[in-house]
Amino acid sequence: MTRGQVQEPQRQDPRRLKVRGLACGYGETVLASDLDFEVAPGTGLLLRGPNGAGKSTLLLTLAGLLHPLAGSVSVEGHDPDDGPALHYCGHRNAVRARLGVLDTLRFWTDINGATGMEPAAALKRVGLGHIAGLDAGYLSAGQQRRLVLARLLTTNRPLWLLDEPSAALDAEGQGLLATLLTEHLGNGGMAVIATHDDLAIAGLSTLALGARP
Repeated sequence: MTRGQVQEPQRQDPRRLKVRGLACGYGETVLASDLDFEVAPGTGLLLRGPNGAGKSTLLLTLAGLLHPLAGSVSVEGHDPDDGPALHYCGHRNAVRARLGVLDTLRFWTDINGATGMEPAAALKRVGLGHIAGLDAGYLSAGQQRRLVLARLLTTNRPLWLLDEPSAALDAEGQGLLATLLTEHLGNGGMAVIATHDDLAIAGLSTLALGARP
């Protein structure tokens, strides 16, 4: 900074996931209620709890795929002109067996918007570049999960909602997931992650959900 020049203060990212009085479940079955939390840029939330505690249901509700039973969910400060605010990746991989690996990623990118890495480059990043022409049905469960991670890279969205993202990943794949999450949060992204695995990543807090009788 030259002498006499005034340095402008760094602008804070106004975007954040805001949840108030949220109850989620199916029909008259309430799996979680009275949830109040915020996820700010550069931070994430780990959802913990036994099977049936409502982790996946909460993610679906945050994604807008299930209606809240009560309360509200919003991504404040996000400009709709920038496109959708979130990526939702469920525990199923949504892979068509007879569609090639690269073609699968291109299909997702065409739907979500090509605002991130080129599909071929994203496949290389997740360790699938050498089998880009293979039908996706031949991939192992761990490789299919890597393909899902590549989807996050080809379209830039501030909020990642991930359901068991480390499922079927080997140690190297879990390291890749940790790196991608660290980079996402480091770039001001946000994440909500349902997982039984330990993710040693800075900026993550924990929300424990209890199973209902």
